[in-house]
Amino acid sequence: MFAQCADPAALNGPIWMLCYLTSGKHMLFYYSFGTVLILLAITAPVALAFGFGGAMAARAHNRALSLFGKAYMLMVRGIPDIIFFMFFVIALDQGLETLLHHVRCPDWTGPIRTGLEFKVCPEAKIPPNSAPQIWHQVYGFALAVVTFAIVFGAFAANVLYGAMNAVPRAQLETAEAYGLSSRQVFRRILVPQMWVYALPGLSNLWLILIKATPLLFLLGVNDIVFWAQELGGSKTDAYAYPHDDWRLWYFLFLLFFYLGFTRVSEIVLGRLTARLSRGQATMAGEAMRKVAA
Repeated sequence: MFAQCADPAALNGPIWMLCYLTSGKHMLFYYSFGTVLILLAITAPVALAFGFGGAMAARAHNRALSLFGKAYMLMVRGIPDIIFFMFFVIALDQGLETLLHHVRCPDWTGPIRTGLEFKVCPEAKIPPNSAPQIWHQVYGFALAVVTFAIVFGAFAANVLYGAMNAVPRAQLETAEAYGLSSRQVFRRILVPQMWVYALPGLSNLWLILIKATPLLFLLGVNDIVFWAQELGGSKTDAYAYPHDDWRLWYFLFLLFFYLGFTRVSEIVLGRLTARLSRGQATMAGEAMRKVAA
């Protein structure tokens, strides 16, 4: 980063620490915080969309669709996250490559699976072996986003399903009595009303999602946990900046990062809950009316 950092062996004291904290690997460590934030920014709305679709399916009058929605909520929530992450990423990756293999290499005569080996034609690899490393990282990140969205979408579906059922039936019947169609009742009455009931559960789910981001480390994505382990570990002479085992300090830094992020999230979610509760026939709404009176 700096000219005086060209020879780490000649450095000592604060200059050594400054050069160490601005080295190339530390830049990757700092960038990995952006990876976590991007994951949250993409996964949260996608998981909410999965959850809304699952809740809608569970409430459907069609028997098959209702069973599908309820099975999605039950099965995904009933499997430990780490098992689902490890299994689903491998299954999705191999499933896509198998599909492309049959499409692009119809004349392939060899078996795809030979014992423990999974082998498809080079044209079916995702991404191709010749692709730059950045595309392999993007593909791994995309698989992680889909996996996170499916898992947390099941939890969101359960929360939204309960919130929809919590909306007083009398409000829906009143809207129907005024001549609103089923779609209008759903769009204008049910959905706006359900958020105040769903937000506490969705808030908890958001905090759980924040705490689950270190699972990126298990999915092969170089996140903040990976770099904390890599940079904090005891180094040898093979590294430019050898030092003792500093993992305690790196993981302590991550602890404060997650605590700070969680606290900010709680403040924002608390204000959002107060705003949605204003004028609602809920305990929070009643408390706000009493304070205003």
